[in-house]
Amino acid sequence: MEKITKDLFSLKDRVAVVTGGYGHLGSSMARSLNAFGATVIVAGRNEKKYVNAFSARERKSILFRELDITLTSSIEHCITNTLNEFVHIDILVNNAHTAKGNSQENMSDEDWTYTMEGIVGSIHKTMRAIIPNMKRQKSGKIINVTSMYGIVSPDFRLYKGDNCEVFTNPPHYGAGKAAMIQLTKYYAVLLGEFNIQVNALSPGPFPKPEIQKANPEFIKRLIEKNPMNRIGSPEDIAGAIVLLGSRASDFITGQTIQVDGGWTIW
Repeated sequence: MEKITKDLFSLKDRVAVVTGGYGHLGSSMARSLNAFGATVIVAGRNEKKYVNAFSARERKSILFRELDITLTSSIEHCITNTLNEFVHIDILVNNAHTAKGNSQENMSDEDWTYTMEGIVGSIHKTMRAIIPNMKRQKSGKIINVTSMYGIVSPDFRLYKGDNCEVFTNPPHYGAGKAAMIQLTKYYAVLLGEFNIQVNALSPGPFPKPEIQKANPEFIKRLIEKNPMNRIGSPEDIAGAIVLLGSRASDFITGQTIQVDGGWTIW
C-alpha cells in the first residue's frame, strides 16, 4: 500500500509549465512539482527574476522559457517550442496574471479591460494553446490559480488606517478570479472525455514579505480574521499543487481547492 500511495503522487517523466513560476507562490509551485519528479518550465517575461528565485542547482531541472501572457503569439510560441523540445506537456499551471488600476469607485475602462484580459483572458489563451496536445495524449492536468476574492468579497474594514488603503483589493481582480472558477468548470466538462482534469486552486492570505514588513498592523488584522489564526507561507501551497498535478487527482475535476486557512468558511 505504501508503494501505491507514493506512486500516486509521483511526477517522474512529467513536464509541467508554470506561468509566472518565479513569483511569491509560483516559485513554491515550481519547486513542489520538481521535488516530486517533474521537469518544470517556468514561463514568464523576466528571466532575471527566475535566476534570482532559483539556485544554479535548481535551474538544471527548473527551466526558464519566455512567455508574455498578454500576447497570443507569445503564448503559442512558448507552448509550441516546449512541445518541440519535450514532446509532451502533462501539467499546465496558470499562475501568472497582469493587472492595472486600484480604484474601487473610479475604475477606468482601460484598466478594467486590461485586467480582465490579464486575468481570465490570458488563461483562456494558454488553455486554448495546450488543449490539442493534451487531447492527443488523452491525458493532462490544468490548474488555474484563482483567489479567495474570487469566492468572497474583501472585508474592507481590514484596509482602514494609515498606509493600508494601498493594499485594498480592487473590484476587477475578484471579478476576474471568479470568472476563472467558472471557466475551470466549463473546460472540466468539455475535456472530461479526453481524461483531462481541469481544477482551480484558490490561495487565501499569502501577503508578500515586503508587505509583511511594511505594515505589521495590517498583517495582524489578517491573522486575527483567519480561523487558523495565521497567514499562509509559500510552502502551504505545495501539497495542493502536487495533488492536482498527479495521478492522485485523476477523478477530481472542475473543483476549486481553497488553500486559505479557513478564510472562506465564514
